[in-house]
Amino acid sequence: MAPYGDSTALFIATGVVPFQTFAYLSRFMMLMLIRMRPLLAFPEVKVLDMLFASALLEIMSACCVVIAFLIIAWFAGIDPMPRDIVQAAYALGAAVLLGLGFGLFNGVIALAFPPWFTGFMLVYILLWLSAGIIFVPDALPAQIRDIAAYQPALQLVEWMRSAYYEGYGSMVLDRGYVIGFGVMTVFLGLLLERAMRGHLLALR
Repeated sequence: MAPYGDSTALFIATGVVPFQTFAYLSRFMMLMLIRMRPLLAFPEVKVLDMLFASALLEIMSACCVVIAFLIIAWFAGIDPMPRDIVQAAYALGAAVLLGLGFGLFNGVIALAFPPWFTGFMLVYILLWLSAGIIFVPDALPAQIRDIAAYQPALQLVEWMRSAYYEGYGSMVLDRGYVIGFGVMTVFLGLLLERAMRGHLLALR
């Protein structure tokens, strides 16, 4: 039984969609930078060009996934529309921001040191398990809940579910934290690219 609402599938989906939007975006940016590395042989192609192009492609893909989810849910007899559609849209936007930040930061490192990509995939497993997709963070003991609240992917899931379920995430959700974390990772990614630009150009 779903801890909130009448549909277990919808409860799980409201956790999977924001997490996968974040995870796929950041992973795709890293992967495409490694795969398309030969393009850097052309002077006109810059690292940021490749990063933002891959990000745009994956954002469009994520939009298609959300549309497909809505259509499948309707055919399955599940009402997929959130209680607060504005907050649901903000949650998806925050997932894109966080994915962009992780993709920029880790993509630059992975380009200079390709094994970083494989190692970071293990981190995604930990992020998945601790993101609150299959459990309710508010039900955790206070000490564990306070630590879990620092996990930005968990905040994405809480934000999305708060748009569906009244009162959800009241003990954990901090919208300002996840936005601030996303902006910080974007800034650090751009700063790292600028600092390592000479080294990255030498890889051509």
